[in-house]
Amino acid sequence: MTSLSHAIGTLPMPSKWSLGYHQCRFSYKSSERVLEVIRTFREKGIPCDVVWMDIDYMDGFRCFTFDNDHFPDPKSMVDDLHSIGCKSIWMLDPGIKKEKGYFVYESGSENDVWIKKEDGSPFIGEVWPGDCVFPDFTSERIRTWWARLVRDFISNGVDGIWNDMNEPAMTTTTKTMLESNIHRGDADIGGVQNHSYYHNVYGMLMARSTYEGMVMSSTEKRPFVLTRAGFIGSQRYAATWTGDNLSNWEHLHMSIPMVLQLGLSGQPLSGPDIGGFAGNATPRLFGRWMGFGALFPFSRGHSEAGTNDHEPWSFGEECEEVCRLALLRRYRLLPHIYTLFYISHKKGTPVSAPLFFADPQDSELRKIETSFLLGPLLVCASTLPDKGAHECAHKLPKGIWLPFDFGDSHPDLPVLYLRGGAILPIGLPIKHVGEASLEDSLSLLVALDENGKAEGVLFEDAGDGYGFTQGDYLLTYYVAEVYSSVVSVKVLKTEGSWKRPKRNLNISILLGGGAMISSHGVDGEEVHFVMPSDVEVSTLVATSKLDLVKRLEMIHPLPDIDEPSGHEGAEVSKKLVELKSGDWFLKVVPWIGGRILSMTHLPSGMLHSSYMIFITSVIFMCTTKV
Repeated sequence: MTSLSHAIGTLPMPSKWSLGYHQCRFSYKSSERVLEVIRTFREKGIPCDVVWMDIDYMDGFRCFTFDNDHFPDPKSMVDDLHSIGCKSIWMLDPGIKKEKGYFVYESGSENDVWIKKEDGSPFIGEVWPGDCVFPDFTSERIRTWWARLVRDFISNGVDGIWNDMNEPAMTTTTKTMLESNIHRGDADIGGVQNHSYYHNVYGMLMARSTYEGMVMSSTEKRPFVLTRAGFIGSQRYAATWTGDNLSNWEHLHMSIPMVLQLGLSGQPLSGPDIGGFAGNATPRLFGRWMGFGALFPFSRGHSEAGTNDHEPWSFGEECEEVCRLALLRRYRLLPHIYTLFYISHKKGTPVSAPLFFADPQDSELRKIETSFLLGPLLVCASTLPDKGAHECAHKLPKGIWLPFDFGDSHPDLPVLYLRGGAILPIGLPIKHVGEASLEDSLSLLVALDENGKAEGVLFEDAGDGYGFTQGDYLLTYYVAEVYSSVVSVKVLKTEGSWKRPKRNLNISILLGGGAMISSHGVDGEEVHFVMPSDVEVSTLVATSKLDLVKRLEMIHPLPDIDEPSGHEGAEVSKKLVELKSGDWFLKVVPWIGGRILSMTHLPSGMLHSSYMIFITSVIFMCTTKV
């Protein structure tokens, strides 16, 4: 992975707020509704850092405009969001409405930016606004034109931008533009070529132009762009989500290998639409998806127009509590996740990695699709409707793996393990990134290896901006070691110019079975405490295991009642067509031209997610012409 990054580059360091939880819907129809949703997150104590605006914020789906009736003062709305610790991300599509008097269309025509047909006239395709023209992002001149529009758009208080429909997608039966269309690409990427030559990189080049526009707007903030279409190397400009999935158990299962495959392709910042985009999730499906989706590198809930509400509290109090617990886990683990992104930024390693990364020699680990690694942290989930993660037999890599929780174990949450030899930094259970302070207490979770040693790393900086490139950060390497039954935890070395903040340090040593012993000190000073005897450890472990069993027995799993949705797509998506061809067994839904729900390779029994290029046009091939 590091070698690959030398060829394709690494992702820019993301802002810390972008690693919080994101809430989205197609669409929140007004400023009032947007603020109501975020205020509800705050009132209910459910963490959230970002709210998203889909296409309905626009005036007639015209990019770079606002609906005067429903979003009359976007800057004021954003100011209100910022006052309660929430950022906003807004959608921009490549399809520009062909309409005289519309400033983007007039400017683009004057600057000759549109993709052309063979006869030299602008290509016209149908998307949300009706007849649209499309910028030719293969030209640097035209990318600069778009970037300036983005720069001006950011002045409305926009915190991030979402590039959708950029395969490029059409709403017509062709689904994309003519292969014979002409691009005036720059010489260094191929020059003048037809669309079939540039189709797979069009989305990435749009993301690049959007990213560069955000850079133009501010040298003090790190851009955030999300793209539906990408290509190898697109992580330099944008995060990726896995596209328009369905609210069902097979797509819940698929979301794990898809994120892992994107990581193996050099894109560490990715995640699915938690809960499923199309159709109505059940409480159990939504809670289970949130359970491990909250630990994906990019964590966003999103749902389609016409479906029931899919905010965490929309499925009853039990599901709301599961979502609260899941997201509080994410925020407690943010110091670790942010550190993994710094390492990924520097070295090109994935943030979320397949289980076999823990032991590449164990071929059985390569078949695991329900567990993933966040550095030394192992997340074991269940994608089975009738079994929680604690009821499943999880294959662990060789070595020591010690279970732990935050007193929050639940049948619908994943089981967490820490690798022996690792120290995991943990923060406070905050509701948004802005609540955190460098002076807050820091916790270290320690899992000793067979030699009684452990080590870990923590990266800290301002959370935004570029001061870290000038040395304005603190990178701390912690070590723990046992000498004659006494555990010593200390700072081994540091990097960066920041002075260590004055803060309390809480240290917990995992003993096994969820049991732990704890001590306290001051960060930067060496902390000592005595390990219990083997007999005491056995007693603590046995007691902890018994307490966990009792706790889980008292908690009922979330209900999996499938309520009528009244949404045509959700109903027809349940009418599966089963096909067999050679070594492959396919389940297909007829909705929207026939989506492949799943592909199973019969000889291996493995469920494959490569089919999702039909659905989402991502994973770097990004073509709707498959």
